[in-house]
Amino acid sequence: MDALVAVLAVLALVVLLTVVVRARRRAMVRPGGVPPATEVLRAGLRRLAPADRVRIREREYAVRATIRLVEGDWSWVQHLLDDDSGAQYRLSVEDGPELELVLWTPEPTATVTPGAPTIDSGGRRYTWVESGQARYTATGETELPPAGTMRYHDYEAGGGARLSFEAYGEDGWRIAGGDLLDPADVAIRVTPDAS
Repeated sequence: MDALVAVLAVLALVVLLTVVVRARRRAMVRPGGVPPATEVLRAGLRRLAPADRVRIREREYAVRATIRLVEGDWSWVQHLLDDDSGAQYRLSVEDGPELELVLWTPEPTATVTPGAPTIDSGGRRYTWVESGQARYTATGETELPPAGTMRYHDYEAGGGARLSFEAYGEDGWRIAGGDLLDPADVAIRVTPDAS
């Protein structure tokens, strides 16, 4: 009888611990399985505008411009960034079921062209992922018309490496190498509204 009481007490303790652990996990993760920190970052990325600052890993960048792109029912954003030395980058944000962030560095000396199933560049072999054409609207200093079309080809390699070809309007291809980011790598400092 004592053994049965001990077993029942242990089972009750296991059930109680399971309920507590599940409740804590639910408190830490919003419906849909998204951690609250990622939701805060998503909201910040939606509001990001020229003059705001973004910290990616250990470097700080100023937002120079934002390009919003739409292709069918899919949309994404590219924030054009400058670091303190004046170098230019872009942060692409695909806000689907999972938040995908890529930091892009221009590669103006690259001589590769898009279209092949694989491309060798910078000692890596990239595999084609997708191509398409989107409509865009731009705000800030972009050197682009405020609206138009953009063609693209995207490639991926191991370790989160990306290779992108973009052509705005009738311009030639702009080539950039990308690095897939963890949302924890990104922090936003929004500039207070002067009004």
